[in-house]
Amino acid sequence: MSRRVVRQSKFRHVFGQPVKADQMYEDIRVSKVTCDSSFCAVNPKFVAIIVESGGGGAFIVLPLAKTGRVDKNHPLVTGHTAPVLDIDWCPHNDHVIASASEDTTVMVWQIPDYVPVRNITEPVVTLEGHSKRVGIITWHPTARNVLLSAGCDNLVILWNVGTGEMLLVLEDMHTDLIYNVGWNRNGSLLVTTCKDKRVRVIDPRKQQVVAEKAKPHDGARPVRAIFLADGKIFTTGFSRMSERQLGLWDLNNFEEPIALQEMDTSNGVLLPFYDPDSSIVYLCGKGDSSIRYFEITDEAPYVHYLNTYTSKEPQRGMGWMPKRGLDVSKCEIARFFKLHERKCEPIVMTVPRKSDLFQDDLYPDTPGPEPALEADEWLSGKDAEPILISLRDGYVPIKNRELKVVKKNILDTSPPPGRRHSHSTCDPDFSRPALEEVLEEIRALKEMVQAQEKRISDLEDKLCQFTNGTD
Repeated sequence: MSRRVVRQSKFRHVFGQPVKADQMYEDIRVSKVTCDSSFCAVNPKFVAIIVESGGGGAFIVLPLAKTGRVDKNHPLVTGHTAPVLDIDWCPHNDHVIASASEDTTVMVWQIPDYVPVRNITEPVVTLEGHSKRVGIITWHPTARNVLLSAGCDNLVILWNVGTGEMLLVLEDMHTDLIYNVGWNRNGSLLVTTCKDKRVRVIDPRKQQVVAEKAKPHDGARPVRAIFLADGKIFTTGFSRMSERQLGLWDLNNFEEPIALQEMDTSNGVLLPFYDPDSSIVYLCGKGDSSIRYFEITDEAPYVHYLNTYTSKEPQRGMGWMPKRGLDVSKCEIARFFKLHERKCEPIVMTVPRKSDLFQDDLYPDTPGPEPALEADEWLSGKDAEPILISLRDGYVPIKNRELKVVKKNILDTSPPPGRRHSHSTCDPDFSRPALEEVLEEIRALKEMVQAQEKRISDLEDKLCQFTNGTD
């Protein structure tokens, strides 16, 4: 009689657990826009959620510790004239977040340390280049201030947020709606999925498709693709019979999958979240009430099912905390922020361990907040791996660094490679002294308003202390 040998893995017993009710974020009107975005972005300081808003688009930013019931008058980030479709925190500055909208623009915002009194309505920079709605944004993993956007005009645009200008425009590569875009570990390649049923690997600086796979999944519903740390590609999609599938692919042999597994017959698109430190992929379907997770190894069958976290309520969206924001003392290896209709519920994934000591094997050095390259270096052809930090003593968030945007004279720059349309501009030197005077006055007024908001926030904190003291 043969005994089945159980595969050895330190992640075999990973389990998910929701936080207690008082650690959730309650009374949030989560956006009802029909879009396959995750609707939530998280970093070690803040959680941001796209919300319903009359007349335009908005998202709410809450300090991570501000759990419980959210005041219905809590300030929002409002600047878009149509619904917000995607948000993404800058990996190199925990106070900078980008938003993409149906109004065809991308806006980049600086979030203050204190809770502002009024809505934040002025972005640091507005990026205009798409002609249709923008549904995807993602920051470069290693280069400072490089942001990617993809719109329903089938364009992918790379921006230098520090100057507000386009770096590259990738056009004529996608013949239909782009479903998702992901960077590889050092930001030298992109992987995209498209309604034309093709997965493309693109070198953005050479503006070339370096590998392409038609119909990685036979079904007609959207496909998602991400890069793994070793350069392989992981996809989720649907079979011809509408069963949900996952696939693992090697770029050197893109024709045949390394692994292709069928899962179930639900119709929600599976959003993959990947942790390169543990080689675990978590799959969250919109409308599902579960999170499945798999370990990816070099041994057959390559994609190993670990477990499923299940709950009663379906998820409207999902946020994912970077590794540096996790609690290493509790052996936490992932934290999700599950969106319900009116609340956000953190879910903690833990590896059970008896020891309270730091677990080296669970926490290898992980990407930190320092960029490895400047935007110009990356554009000129340089690549660099992420700068890693140790989590042995826990991660201490760095202080608020202001994002400074230095606009170049538009007349001095040639249009970015790949862009063939011309833009007319007015003379920026028109009445230069008068313009400088107006800008200086605006800057002084903004500083005054910020100082007053900070003062009001401090006084409100004092008021809270008094009321707590009298209770």
